[in-house]
Amino acid sequence: MTDKSIKRSVTVAGHRTSITLEGAFWTSLKEIAAQQDKSINILIAEIDQQQPENLSSAIRVFVLNYYKNQAS
Repeated sequence: MTDKSIKRSVTVAGHRTSITLEGAFWTSLKEIAAQQDKSINILIAEIDQQQPENLSSAIRVFVLNYYKNQAS
């Protein structure tokens, strides 16, 4: 089963950028942002500050690590 990629525009560090992620990652990112009482833009900006090279990949790793940490 494949998860369709979705492209969305977000504001990071005061500028608009487009990010393409699979739907499951967008859903997870929304859930994490809500749990942390943050907007998705703020959460993505925080991720970007930690791993600015490839933002889409950094978001995927962030989501994976978030749920791995919750499982342990």
